[in-house]
Amino acid sequence: MRTIRHIFFLFFLFSPICIFSQNNQPKGIIKGRVIDIESKLDLVGAQVFLKERNTGTSTDEKGYFEIKNVPVGSYSLVCNYIGYEKIIKTDIIVRTERETFVNIELQPSSIEVSGSTVTAGYFPEIQTKSLSSINFSSEEIRRAPGALGDVSRVIFGLPSLAKINDTKNSLIVRGGSPVENVFYIDNIEIPNINHFPIQGSTEGPIGILNVDFVEDVEFNCGGFPATYGNALSSTLGIKLREGNRTTTDIQLDMNMSGFGGMIEGPISGGQGSYLLSARRSYLDLILDFMGTTVGTPTYSDIMTKIVYNISDEHKLSLIDVFSDDKQVMDQQDAIDMKNINIYPEYGSYFNTGGISWQWLWGKSGFSETSIAHTYSNTGVKYLQTKDKKLLLDNHSVEQEIKFRNSNHLIISSKNKINFGLDIKYILMDYNQFYNEYQDVLGNKTPVFILNQSLNSLQCGSFIDYTYRLTDQITIRPGARIDYYEYNEETKISPRISLSYNFDEITSLTGSYGIFYQNIPWIIAAQQNSFRKLKTPRADHYVLSFSRLLTESTKLTVELYNKEYMNFPMDPTQPSQFLFDQAVVEGIFLNHANLVSTGKAHSRGIEATVQKKMADGLYGLISGSYYESNYTGLDGRQYNRIYENIYNFAIEGGYKPDEKWEFSLRWLYAGGAPYTPFDEQASKTTHKGVFDVNKINGARYPDFHSLNIRVDKRYYFKSTTLTVYLSLWNAYNRKNIASYTWNEMEDRIVEDTMWGLMPVFGIRYEF
Repeated sequence: MRTIRHIFFLFFLFSPICIFSQNNQPKGIIKGRVIDIESKLDLVGAQVFLKERNTGTSTDEKGYFEIKNVPVGSYSLVCNYIGYEKIIKTDIIVRTERETFVNIELQPSSIEVSGSTVTAGYFPEIQTKSLSSINFSSEEIRRAPGALGDVSRVIFGLPSLAKINDTKNSLIVRGGSPVENVFYIDNIEIPNINHFPIQGSTEGPIGILNVDFVEDVEFNCGGFPATYGNALSSTLGIKLREGNRTTTDIQLDMNMSGFGGMIEGPISGGQGSYLLSARRSYLDLILDFMGTTVGTPTYSDIMTKIVYNISDEHKLSLIDVFSDDKQVMDQQDAIDMKNINIYPEYGSYFNTGGISWQWLWGKSGFSETSIAHTYSNTGVKYLQTKDKKLLLDNHSVEQEIKFRNSNHLIISSKNKINFGLDIKYILMDYNQFYNEYQDVLGNKTPVFILNQSLNSLQCGSFIDYTYRLTDQITIRPGARIDYYEYNEETKISPRISLSYNFDEITSLTGSYGIFYQNIPWIIAAQQNSFRKLKTPRADHYVLSFSRLLTESTKLTVELYNKEYMNFPMDPTQPSQFLFDQAVVEGIFLNHANLVSTGKAHSRGIEATVQKKMADGLYGLISGSYYESNYTGLDGRQYNRIYENIYNFAIEGGYKPDEKWEFSLRWLYAGGAPYTPFDEQASKTTHKGVFDVNKINGARYPDFHSLNIRVDKRYYFKSTTLTVYLSLWNAYNRKNIASYTWNEMEDRIVEDTMWGLMPVFGIRYEF
């Protein structure tokens, strides 16, 4: 592995990137549009200017603005409009002879300002979205150290996420498993945003999405409104930008995750636009050239977004996300790589495509309606290293046809309603063979064959009412009604939040809500009796305090409590929690009998200080203290495997000028629980067997890791080159991901997370 890292480093280091001469006076253009966030209508005459240069303009009759001849570099864009909250958009990157388009959404003012010296311009959401929510821009995602432009890895520093294994993109939110999350891209639900996904879960090792498509990401880790269903822990909403409506732009990229490029440009003279990107991993190509084959995983992905304005009121957009993953190992590969008990023959491809229609009603609001289709084809075999025994042969085709309608109605300045419905039709076809095996408790499991086609309907409707009682008090009641055809259950999920704004920079919000999520289909399809299982439920209690410390710095402190119930449990494994199984095993295994009596809870306190880019500095400091437990069928309480107890993170950066940027991220977390092996039983059976008296009773060593990054931009006459070097785990901390039983040598071995790894990348825009 060390040799491979050196190959990466040297290959990139000596890439011919310094053959150009720089132009000292390159310039670009900033264009954009200013709209009302409530109605999406244009705001005419809004004042827009660059904070660093005090140069600006105002919006035209369509809400558009343009600032020409802006020297290349990074800027903050300030927007003012009478009757609206001021907003400051940071990280506006101007590149050589390119247009940078900025969408600005203004929030109507709700509090009379009287002599306040600090405004919420950098954090306009402080009065509207302060509860368990945080936003990241495209540039914040791109430059995050240790993230490699991956949307999931960017939020690893947040206090609500457990630190379990940094080689995977697992979003483990407030003690919940990766099963409990939901992703939306432009109002379209997407089951997973990672390559090599674990069926039934939302995790994987590397992201699919091209960060240069992303305009904004909103992550909500609890107490989210009734507009989102079928998730117990978190929602991740991703808004994609539109392509250039004036000229064609091309970009080439290369880094550790792969090489590729993107193109964007206008349609019908600017009536619409398109974005298209493609990427492929290349480590296998390097190793093939060297005559080495080690079962290297390969992957590729394609993203598309097309937008077309039918009129000022109606807009259509189409998105498509495609990925293709492969890994083929043989027995000798597994033996040579050591400590691999099982090796794969893996192939899968995935596609989600959909079309959305936005209809602006005028001053009364707007609606968004989307139709989408997801297709996932998985073919995987897992074989035992020591004897080539076939353990699993899985051929699955999973499809979802989805309809979603969301409406925002403005009754008055104090009364607003979000309402709508979502419908999902499931078409699953499983053809699976599970060989006999010994589970982690030493139980023998017989051969299981699943040939099952499963069609099912899920329907939900929601309403979310916002009422501003006074300038200080806002109440937000809501509810969902969901029908799950598979187990013939209808569930009502009431949710409510109450906010008190002490002033325009300080708020206190409390919320309560009930959340439901269906059992993963790969489990539900295994037995007809599972149709009688109840739908898992989580109750969220959240109290959030938020205050601006300076104009660009916000403090957030949150208390939360989550109570889980109706979780599936296996009577043959009374001390195990099924939803955590995919993390321990890397796969959902088969079960002959399940009961809906599982209970768990998670509670804790989190604090975050976030500083937006101002005066060349930005950063985030966060910490949390929490517990996460479940009750086994034996009546005993056990730690869930995600319970770090405490987390701490510090990250940030400095931009001394338009060419250089320096950033770092340091994470520290308590050791997560694990179950030690019963060494005697394991040696007797030549399989890892847990000590049943110490289920999740031991802890790994504390986790900590430092990631540092340096970016350099080269501005030429008509092009821009960005080069960066990042060091992951810079001081080479040996963090333990797990202890496994080596079946070849009958001994315990350590599986470690990323060691010291240099990552070099380049991006060329022309």
